[in-house]
Amino acid sequence: MIRRIVLLSLLGFLGYLLWPYGVLELPHKNPRTTALIERRKMEARLVHRKFKPEMVWKNTKQISPNLLHAVLLAEDDTFYQHHGFDFEQIEIAIAKNLEEGKYVYGGSTITQQLARTLYLRPRKTLLRKLKEAILTVYLEKTLPKKRILELYLNVVEWGPGVFGAEAAAQFYFHKPASDLTPDESVALASILPSPRRWSPFSEKAFMARRRTQLLDRMRKAGYAPMLEYLPAEDLTPDSFNPDSLYEPPHPAAPSNQ
Repeated sequence: MIRRIVLLSLLGFLGYLLWPYGVLELPHKNPRTTALIERRKMEARLVHRKFKPEMVWKNTKQISPNLLHAVLLAEDDTFYQHHGFDFEQIEIAIAKNLEEGKYVYGGSTITQQLARTLYLRPRKTLLRKLKEAILTVYLEKTLPKKRILELYLNVVEWGPGVFGAEAAAQFYFHKPASDLTPDESVALASILPSPRRWSPFSEKAFMARRRTQLLDRMRKAGYAPMLEYLPAEDLTPDSFNPDSLYEPPHPAAPSNQ
């Protein structure tokens, strides 16, 4: 009996680890929601706050190349070279975390971020990291890089209630994602590590420095013109209201492509 219980427990544990969720559907089907969106809905309910998430689907041809380049440089500049894991960044993350004595740096690739955004809870546990790694392998084996990037750009959180490139472009700059300039793209990409805490219009020294460094990298890579960077106040639309972040406006002409 004990052996049977142990065996069943082991099979259940392996089943949880190896279960692919909806990965096998992703080559031909766009997700309607994500684990992160459902988490945000629950958090909003607990504090009795209205929450209307926006996730307007666009393929990569409908998103400005400026934003694609800015996000890749900011989040995963070896995206097209690795197979889901950037081991150099993992080593750096381990060293930094040991030095600080706590989890302060993840070193995750875009594929890893996509895996946890779509399917996992935000808890930083060894079991979740193991499940994330397995889902990352599934994603890399099942999907081409272009599709992984497209999925990421459409589901990534870009502020409270703002999910994906199109919703972010409409909310922050009142324009489609296809029309984003290098400066606007850099401003959006610069907040991805903590999109609910940082603003693309922040005038704090840290954020201004981060935007400048990212734009310099874009220029050196040939992805942005050699022009003077716009100061933060030039980016801020007159109608921007941080208090309205939890109820972003519905972008016009949504697409299901």
